[in-house]
Amino acid sequence: MAGLRLLFFGLPLAPHLLLRDGHDVRLAVLSPVDAPGRRRVRKVLGEGRVLEARWLPGRLEAAIEQALGDDEVDLVVSWFWTRRLPSKWLTRGRLGAIGVHPSLLPRHRGPNPYFWAIDGGDAESGVTVHELTERYDDGAMLARATVPIGDRDSWQLARALDRPSLALLRETILRISRGSPPTPVPQDEASATWAPEPEGDALHVDFRWPTERVLRRMRALSPAPGALLDIEGLELTVLRARPADEFPLALEPGEAAVVGDPPKLVIRTGSGAIALERATLDEAPDGEAPLDGPALGRLAAEHLGRVRLKEPEGR
Repeated sequence: MAGLRLLFFGLPLAPHLLLRDGHDVRLAVLSPVDAPGRRRVRKVLGEGRVLEARWLPGRLEAAIEQALGDDEVDLVVSWFWTRRLPSKWLTRGRLGAIGVHPSLLPRHRGPNPYFWAIDGGDAESGVTVHELTERYDDGAMLARATVPIGDRDSWQLARALDRPSLALLRETILRISRGSPPTPVPQDEASATWAPEPEGDALHVDFRWPTERVLRRMRALSPAPGALLDIEGLELTVLRARPADEFPLALEPGEAAVVGDPPKLVIRTGSGAIALERATLDEAPDGEAPLDGPALGRLAAEHLGRVRLKEPEGR
């Protein structure tokens, strides 16, 4: 197998493994995201063939031009690159440009497919190798792999997709290098959805929803930015919750109580209740550890005046 000459954009683990696969990474442009492997890639490639996007604000394109020079490139490769690539780089590869998106395209194009896959109740997610275009995630698909979502939160889903995304990328590049690339399959625009960063109402929970829907929203927002709650002035960011085994039936959706021993903070939903297992206080100092279930229960009991069964107004 003759290795390909690659122009790479993204996290440092991928170029390290592509080098091991026998490819020639002519230039690696690393994402402005903390990730292991930077020192190793610089050691193997040399400082002149590695660029750090975070160190070159406003100067990245000129730095790429200077570092790449007249080098010929077979393929442009992106793996967890956080910016849109201009056409001048996409067309640099003799065999085109490819990337991996952590969703089953055309569903959940955009920067946060994890939130929308979990919040939307998808049974599975996955990764898609696709041709890169000037628009986000709309190029023809080359390969896909699926992963069940289960009860994962956003962070857990992202980690679960890391390994299959890299394996599928390497396999696709191997096929291209052998002269038998996958057949491109155009995306169905009618099935496309957009996955922006959650904001506004998407950061909150409607406790009139069934318990399962409430927990999906909380998992989709965990661990960051977390679901925002205000319980009678006690402001929390919820990181983990579960269905409650016990709760006062007199509660209305959105009302809270502390029950059991050890104490649990429970909140009524449209079909039952949830018990908070992990959360942070909004007024807590930066770096303070989140509170677990019993600590939350004790704090809420003090705040609410111990266990409270609040009657709706007018009853």
